[in-house]
Amino acid sequence: MLRRNTFRRSAAVAGLLGCLPLTVQADFVDDSAVSLGLRNLYLDRDFKQNNAPTSRVGNWSQAFDFRAISGYTEGPVQFGLDLSAQYAFRLDGGGGRGPDGIIPYDRSEGEQASEWGRAALTGKMRFSKTELKVGEHRPKLPVAFFDDSRLMVTTYHGFSVETKEIDNLSLTAGRFTRMSGRESAGSEKMYLFNGPDVRIRSDGLNFGGGTYAFTSALSATYFYGQLEDIYEQHYFGLAHLADLGSGYKLKTDLRYFDNSEDGDAYYGNIDNQSYGAMTVLSKGAHSFGLGYQRMLGDSAFPTLSGYAPQPYLVNWSTIAFIKPNESSWQARYEYDFAGMGIPGMKMMTRYMRGTGIDRGGDQSENVESEFNLNLGYVVQSGALKGLGFEWRHMDIKTRYGAGAASGNDFKENRLITTYTFKF
Repeated sequence: MLRRNTFRRSAAVAGLLGCLPLTVQADFVDDSAVSLGLRNLYLDRDFKQNNAPTSRVGNWSQAFDFRAISGYTEGPVQFGLDLSAQYAFRLDGGGGRGPDGIIPYDRSEGEQASEWGRAALTGKMRFSKTELKVGEHRPKLPVAFFDDSRLMVTTYHGFSVETKEIDNLSLTAGRFTRMSGRESAGSEKMYLFNGPDVRIRSDGLNFGGGTYAFTSALSATYFYGQLEDIYEQHYFGLAHLADLGSGYKLKTDLRYFDNSEDGDAYYGNIDNQSYGAMTVLSKGAHSFGLGYQRMLGDSAFPTLSGYAPQPYLVNWSTIAFIKPNESSWQARYEYDFAGMGIPGMKMMTRYMRGTGIDRGGDQSENVESEFNLNLGYVVQSGALKGLGFEWRHMDIKTRYGAGAASGNDFKENRLITTYTFKF
């Protein structure tokens, strides 16, 4: 359930605003942005393999995402305060289904929760082009990325500093000590999600890095992440956008990760390096993409609590293609129906296939694949302007072992309706 702290924190914000001088409130309040996001999600995952633990999981649920982003006070050192609150409830009646990665699941009772929520504050301070934030974060970093793919949003808790004092250079550093997963009503210390089990949790994720733009078309990125006593991570990235003329553009991304164990190594030795390349050719409403990703070393790519996303891997997806020694590729096509006179409608489809997975012993012949089809539409005008509809379809097939036995096969459909009120 949504905790009483939500309302206590809201009252605290209102009290703080009342104590601010009127001249300070002008920027603090007038530059603020308040919104309420609504998301309705229906998910159905149908397992196709033989002897599946359960034949089907899914739910129909409604979520609310309230955000009050303040402006800054006046003066050389400026202050602000943000509030966020998320709340969701299940619409489809009984909760006797298994865990689906969306709704909190009580294993002792064997039931999904009927409602859940959480709230948080973020204090911020700005001087010149440097900003400090303490509290809740929704980062988009190579070492920590928030998850907005389901019902509620994954968030992190701690502090971060971002500076753009040097032209063309953006630097970010910080420390996250806790994480609120997409199916969580609270926060918890972080752990290695794809480890053998949840062992000792880390005291925090330390990170730092930046991006430098050599030109408007070429940029390089480096980031370091340390999940204390579990793993350390180095990321290198290079992005280039070429104008080929006649309306053609070619975007190329080269990405590399180096992962190893850290400190007391709660999950044992970690040995993983990955590199990937993604190139996208576009003209007008059409985009064609090809990607390749390779895992090296004896370990899978380490992922954070709750299977937090890692879209800096070029083939990140539902099954991610991150197993030891795995080679994977993807072919992708996107179309913007504005080219046919239907602005607001977009389509993406892709096929990914991974091979060469090292599962130990004689289990060397294996293949896994994923097909995605996403179709979305956002109303462009009228009373329903901004109302969004989306259909996401996934088809997962896996064949593991020398006998090519069926693995975790399923088909999944998601129907999503979104709308954001802006005040």
